[in-house]
Amino acid sequence: MTSADVNRRVGEHLRRLRKQKGLSLLDVEASSAKEFKASVLGAYERGERAISATRLAGLAELYRLPLQAMLPPDGPGADGAAPGLALDIERLEQSASPEGQTVARFVRALQSQRSDWTERVVRIRSEDVRALACAVDRTPTDLVALLDELKVRAF
Repeated sequence: MTSADVNRRVGEHLRRLRKQKGLSLLDVEASSAKEFKASVLGAYERGERAISATRLAGLAELYRLPLQAMLPPDGPGADGAAPGLALDIERLEQSASPEGQTVARFVRALQSQRSDWTERVVRIRSEDVRALACAVDRTPTDLVALLDELKVRAF
């Protein structure tokens, strides 16, 4: 993997995190007292510029996330496993479909296990995607399509 590929993957992940927090580039600039200029953060997110570990740690603090959350998860493995997903808890709880309710019960169990009831978005690992797909009698790809149809994925 080239440095350009790494910058692109990290940038895409940073953009997803910022959007999950409901922040614009200007919001981040303002809340960081201009430590992170919108134009520079945008360049990081587009993969045009590499972000240093120190700056990444500062952004993690600003987003109130652990540093390891700032790095993108590994993509699908050699076995073609589905990547992990981010799910919007509020929309998931409103789902009336049987499959949506199964996913909601699973996510509630995860929240309980993690003692994390404050986040609006819950991330599930690729292994969880496979297990959930089996529980609702679908392939991982079909499960992702279903979650998109239910509009419960957080991007």
